[in-house]
Amino acid sequence: MEALDLARWQFAITTVYHFLFVPLSIGLAYLIAYMQTLYVVKNDETYKRMAQFWGKMFLLNFAVGVVTGILQEFQFGMNWADYSRFVGAVFGGPLAVEALVSFFLESTFLGVWIFGWDKLNKKVHLASIWLVAIAATLSALWILTANSFMQEPVGYVINNGRAEMTSFFALLGNPQLWVEFPHTIWASLLTGALFVVGISAYKLLRKQQTEVFRPSFNIAIVVALCASFLVAFSGHSQTQHLMESQPMKMAASEGLWETTGESAPWTVVAAIDPKNQENTFEIKIPYLLSVLAYNKTTGSVPGMLELQAQYEAQYGPGNYIPPVRTTFWSFRIMVGAGMLMILLSLIGAIGVWRKKIENWRFYLKMMIPAVFLPYIASSAGWIMTEVGRQPWIVNGLQKTADGVSPNVTAGMVLTSMIGFTVIYGILAACFIYLVVRFTKKGASPAGIAGTNGHESEVLA
Repeated sequence: MEALDLARWQFAITTVYHFLFVPLSIGLAYLIAYMQTLYVVKNDETYKRMAQFWGKMFLLNFAVGVVTGILQEFQFGMNWADYSRFVGAVFGGPLAVEALVSFFLESTFLGVWIFGWDKLNKKVHLASIWLVAIAATLSALWILTANSFMQEPVGYVINNGRAEMTSFFALLGNPQLWVEFPHTIWASLLTGALFVVGISAYKLLRKQQTEVFRPSFNIAIVVALCASFLVAFSGHSQTQHLMESQPMKMAASEGLWETTGESAPWTVVAAIDPKNQENTFEIKIPYLLSVLAYNKTTGSVPGMLELQAQYEAQYGPGNYIPPVRTTFWSFRIMVGAGMLMILLSLIGAIGVWRKKIENWRFYLKMMIPAVFLPYIASSAGWIMTEVGRQPWIVNGLQKTADGVSPNVTAGMVLTSMIGFTVIYGILAACFIYLVVRFTKKGASPAGIAGTNGHESEVLA
């Protein structure tokens, strides 16, 4: 494999791995903040125990997320120097704000929360965890501001062969950002909620500390139900925006080679033949793609072959069709996982409402592996988002092949990729071991849930 191929693989691996921890940090922070709010309002120690138990999980996740995020950013200078040189004056701004402001605030108030139990005023201490959640959300906003520029460049001018920022507010007003950001935040809440649901289900099955994990389950399943629908609605908005900003990605995600007629069917499954640029087998639902794209049963959707001809006329000779199979199936994996999460959350909410959830043992067993569903959906969604943009690293401005470092060899990239993979593997093993350990140990016993001992154990 060439250096370009290995650099793409390395960034894909590290990005997907890092993104396993980001949504859980955001979603879990809000759930902990809500639980602690109930403790302050009701003065019920049960909610304090809940907040402290899930706080341990948050700290584990946060620690691994920080390490993987730092390693990921090294690659901009290592493997993608020409990309950094071309777009650094734009891309660097949001990243700098994220690191210097949002991450600093998140880390500071997290420290206050960890060591402030029974030392600060209850309301002041509660404010610290809400500020952690808000800062984590702002971190996502700045990262997605940078990513949205890669998807839909705005607020820039090309000067001496480099993209230079002309308006920071144009970056913040990027239409791509405001369909991408809500979708990510709702997905994060869903991730945090199903994480809580899965571990709570494990404890309920074993009838361990049900006074803590029953209300944890009840809170989280309602959040999961609401968030799953919000993810679907925001994803629909993002799909419609693709018709304007990246029609080639839209066509590839549907395996659509030829432009449709007046109404467009949605392809459920297809056997895609990229070599001959055709689908040898398809199952379609009439009119549904038009509904997804335009909110009506009529509306033509351009195909990849027509768009390829347009891009050749606009950008010059080249292949502007992304890897169709990967884009097509990652989209369907994301949608399928999302629909399953809606169904499972709805069943769980009904069980809670009827106060029979602890008797539904088969359902509780299902919810333990269901913890992985939001990770599968998020990873598939990011793969579809990034692979579907190819061959561009910055849509319409710079191709991926032109962004790789010129003096980096395949051996260099392979060495760093192996090193990162080993480090990430060790971190994953430690994370899983500690999550299982703390899950089995459970929440602090009633009457002593007032210290920072468990948090200190995590830090150690």
